[in-house]
Amino acid sequence: SGLLTPGEVKRGMMVVFGISAALGLYLISVGGWPILILGVAAILSAIAYTGGPYPLGYHGLGDLFVFIFFGLAAVAGTYYLQTETITPAVWWMSFAMGLLTTAILVVNDLRDIENDRLGGKKSLAVRFGERFSQMEYVACILGAYLIVAGLALRGNLPPWSLLTLLTLPLAIRLLRSVRTDRGQTLNKTLAGTGQLELFYALALAAGLLIP
Repeated sequence: SGLLTPGEVKRGMMVVFGISAALGLYLISVGGWPILILGVAAILSAIAYTGGPYPLGYHGLGDLFVFIFFGLAAVAGTYYLQTETITPAVWWMSFAMGLLTTAILVVNDLRDIENDRLGGKKSLAVRFGERFSQMEYVACILGAYLIVAGLALRGNLPPWSLLTLLTLPLAIRLLRSVRTDRGQTLNKTLAGTGQLELFYALALAAGLLIP
């Protein structure tokens, strides 16, 4: 949109990575080599998302990148940093958060499908079409709820974790809009999906903290 020049974007990226690296040094001192490996992998993948000889986001690998680093790595890594262990339930919860974060990218790519097609960006939406992206979005949203509900019913999470179900009305509205809206009208769905992830995470955290 012309708000920033390529040089400004590059400088901004360097500043952000510099701050992240500085903060990461402290986290490495606490968590050791696993956190170092995770941090390096995250930085390299972030650069490779739109840069390098094979940009991940331009070859249909953006969804996988987001799922791994904004779901598995973020949740499980944070838990490990504080406890030096990871339980199966933590992995499952990281899957749930990864699915919701991926849903944000899915609706973003669905919105931009025509521009991406013209620009040569081969997102999953471009590769497999609108119907595929709609189904992927539904799978991501429903999967997040089924994971936590299943863990709660099996006794792996406290019953209060079902507070996540309070966000279902918002999820249902988003599932409807992703089926009918196109182009820039999906901006509301995009913002709503971000809100859904936030409210879902807060509800899950509250459910885990309640005695």
